[in-house]
Amino acid sequence: MAGMDRLYSLLDIIDQGEARYANCFAFGMRGDDGSTEQWTYRELNRRSRIIAWRLRAIGLGMGDRLLIWTPSSPAVPALHFGAMRAGVVLVPLDLRMSPGAIERIVERADARHLVVGTGRDTPDPADARLEHFPCSVVEALAAEPDASFPADWEAQVNAWPRPGGTDIAEIVFTSGTTGEPKGVVLTHDNLIGTLDAAHNLLPEQEHRAVSLLPLSHLLEQVATVFYAMSVGAHVLYIRSRNPRVIFEAIRDHRTTTLVLVPQVIDLFWAAIEKEVATRGQLAMFNRMRRVARVLPYPARRRIFAQVHRQLGGSLNLIVSAAAFLPPSLQQAWEDLGVVVIQGYGATECGVASASHQGDHGLGTVGKTIPPVRVKLADDGEILVAGPTLFGGYWHDAVTTAASFTADGWYRTGDIGRHDKSGHLILMGRKKDIIVLPNGLNVYPEDIENALRTAGLRDAVVVETKPGRIEAVVLAPGMPVLPQPDERADLSRAPEIHDPVAVRSRIETAVRTANRTLAAHQRVVAWRLWPDADFPRTHTFKVQRDRVRIWAVIDEPLPVREDQSASSRRLR
Repeated sequence: MAGMDRLYSLLDIIDQGEARYANCFAFGMRGDDGSTEQWTYRELNRRSRIIAWRLRAIGLGMGDRLLIWTPSSPAVPALHFGAMRAGVVLVPLDLRMSPGAIERIVERADARHLVVGTGRDTPDPADARLEHFPCSVVEALAAEPDASFPADWEAQVNAWPRPGGTDIAEIVFTSGTTGEPKGVVLTHDNLIGTLDAAHNLLPEQEHRAVSLLPLSHLLEQVATVFYAMSVGAHVLYIRSRNPRVIFEAIRDHRTTTLVLVPQVIDLFWAAIEKEVATRGQLAMFNRMRRVARVLPYPARRRIFAQVHRQLGGSLNLIVSAAAFLPPSLQQAWEDLGVVVIQGYGATECGVASASHQGDHGLGTVGKTIPPVRVKLADDGEILVAGPTLFGGYWHDAVTTAASFTADGWYRTGDIGRHDKSGHLILMGRKKDIIVLPNGLNVYPEDIENALRTAGLRDAVVVETKPGRIEAVVLAPGMPVLPQPDERADLSRAPEIHDPVAVRSRIETAVRTANRTLAAHQRVVAWRLWPDADFPRTHTFKVQRDRVRIWAVIDEPLPVREDQSASSRRLR
């Protein structure tokens, strides 16, 4: 399964995809009732031309900004390529963005038009005061040509000038929850460079994927649209977030590849463990994992054939990015015979470092992928250069200048180090470093990673007073895929309904983590976050400032070195 020929713009992906894979399925959509709509590569390209014609017909021209605020469906990739044909610049909006952030992005992008989707999870433009903004529905844009189309419409579209590598493909804005949103300007060349990196990382195999991340997320665009189409992959979209529906879709699609953030990888694993525990087989399951760990991957898959049958029998690769992946979680999936690779990067610079099928050790994000270049500043900040690097923020010269060194390297704001073999190990965000009164630096992510490895779902480490390190933790054992507004009602999870047991589990994990940390890093108290999950950005990163503000008010629970503390009532 070879990659693409030379690409002069992203538009070449869809044309070459049609030439190679024509009547093979490209994208599908599974309804809640199990029904599936499928588009072939040929049909997808035809729909992209229809969309391009309609975008020009409503008055959009070269360089105009088009907002996309819609759930995923086969029509959305068609819209991406259709906009490229029309010379229109995409501005994707995430469904998780706040209405206030949407309002600021609309103003800052100076957009001309908005495209929304259909279905119960489609946002209402009125929520962001866009009820009077020019708007179209993506499915209507992709619908069959009507009487307004001239007989030669397709020939006219094909004759339009094609974009070049230096033309802007899209502007990806930050959420803007704490100030003015920043618009990352990405050219066709930037995204082609990131696509090249994906070809160097992902194995050549038949890829069938179920898409679970939003297409406003650059990782999802590159992996399940641009890369997927360049290798003839078959991608299935689902709207439901019901765990049963998701697992049924993964099984029925005979999924080989999943692109996920660690939070979802963890929730999937929790679902598997819960099913095993329900059958009373957890102890045996864990013994089998220890045995499988020393065997070749095909043998591991045979040992856990029953689990793999529930996942369709073909899942062999998970791609993780956007946050820390606990080594224990990676090891758990690999015990089952599923290779887990992870990457590190940012919207501004694409993939800066990544592991791959032949080198996916625990605890690192792999090595730099040429021609991308990575180096560490004197203070450990990760600096990136190369063809994937963005040219700047939309109409924001001051922020752009502050984001680069004098010699043109992008300042990621992340702190890292290299191990003896050159693998990059992430240590945290530069702005989150805690400087203790004695001058020592504490990286919150180091402590949070230790807490996750010790068994906690997630944690945020804060300094509540000078030199006082505390942890805000999520309740262990919460239900899979909670909704953002769910409270941490322990009665909803039978295995953790006992507050004393919850406290004991958390305190045990904190003590375990503390034993692996230096004296100045140790957690002295913890607090139970009141919701099922932390507040997150549209890229699933925890909004630390909101957690810090809450932690100043809420009363902590001290960490005790003896077991008697577990007898106290959980707040």
